[in-house]
Amino acid sequence: MSKESTYIPKTGFAKWFDQRLPLPRMLHDNINAFPTPRNLNYWYTFGGILTFCLVTQIITGIVLAMHYTADAGLAFASVEHIMRNVNYGWLIRYIHAVGASMFFLAVYVHIFRGLYYGSYKAPREMLWILGVVIYLLMVITAFMGYVLPWGQMSFWGATVITNLFSALPVVGTTITEWLWGGFAVDNATLKRFFSLHYLMPFMIFGVVILHIWSLHVTGNNNPVGISVKDKQDTVPFSPYYTVKDSVSLVIFIIFFAWFIFFNPNILGHSDNYIMADPLVTPAHIVPEWYLLPFYAILRAIPSKLGGVLVMGAAIGILFVLPWLDTSKVRSATFRPLYKQFYWIFLVNCIVLGYLGSQNPEGLFLVASRICTAYYFIHFLIVFPLLGLIEKPKPLPESITKSVLERMEIKNMKQKSVEA
Repeated sequence: MSKESTYIPKTGFAKWFDQRLPLPRMLHDNINAFPTPRNLNYWYTFGGILTFCLVTQIITGIVLAMHYTADAGLAFASVEHIMRNVNYGWLIRYIHAVGASMFFLAVYVHIFRGLYYGSYKAPREMLWILGVVIYLLMVITAFMGYVLPWGQMSFWGATVITNLFSALPVVGTTITEWLWGGFAVDNATLKRFFSLHYLMPFMIFGVVILHIWSLHVTGNNNPVGISVKDKQDTVPFSPYYTVKDSVSLVIFIIFFAWFIFFNPNILGHSDNYIMADPLVTPAHIVPEWYLLPFYAILRAIPSKLGGVLVMGAAIGILFVLPWLDTSKVRSATFRPLYKQFYWIFLVNCIVLGYLGSQNPEGLFLVASRICTAYYFIHFLIVFPLLGLIEKPKPLPESITKSVLERMEIKNMKQKSVEA
């Protein structure tokens, strides 16, 4: 969305630099002066939080790579060396380990906010698709990073997940052996995963740039889900939203720091403090908490190949979501039926996460199959039908009017309380 720049160089050097490399102009137009809907709430601050998480993971990952040894005989000891002997190594490792969980926590909030406010709908389909690509790359990166400590859960998690590829017809065995670098999870597997784990965050960073670019082309969605109609509907990104983003980031960092300093291992598995042993299988092999819903879906299907395909479809269906929703109204604020199904879906995903942490037997297995079925019913049946049968509430005339009406209601409530 091209617009005339409002950047004015204030010094001779700034003018000279701007004529040769208009970087300050680009930053000013895309950060300071970028027109943003005036009604964005704090749920829209998680984009900035996710950028902070990504940069934190890259920086701490680079430092850890300086001391880590990607060798099956030395990897576990090198992690202990980082924790005990490297200056502040314990802190860097905990920031990186807890940071992975915080990254996924923030991205799940970001995704569910998009689902609630319809941020995937036209003209933001490409913005949503790039977001799903980022999420998929995060899952791959996190899985490979989980293998690197070479503890019991790392080793057996890698064994279970990579073995899934062998279920694919014709090419399955070839892909599995390529991932292993041999005929079993071993030293070659660890080296490959370390190389790819180091590379992937930079790929994510590149897709994030495309994601932000796409956002700046179409502009932000907003809680009422209507398009910007005039200049009154927007405010400059800075200082209005830089301040709001900063407040959210500070709160998030306090939450992040609590885990780092008071309970850094609560989100991990105790078996990973035991060195990998191919001859001893853990009683219960589970991935990290942020992958548990997909693990539940995988185990809900009795066929190995079917489980792999359904688990892949659980993420793949998100790519076509913009075309499954037939409603012309974006925001759930004005969609009473969709709002109810949204909360059912959210609870369903949380239950799937819990079921993924349990043994797949008895009632847990039955519940996993019911929740897996509903996951796909929500997207393939509920989404298309709701757009046809639901009667949305009237939309406001403009973003500005909705803001003023909300302020008026708030003032009336405050006066009634005071009275």
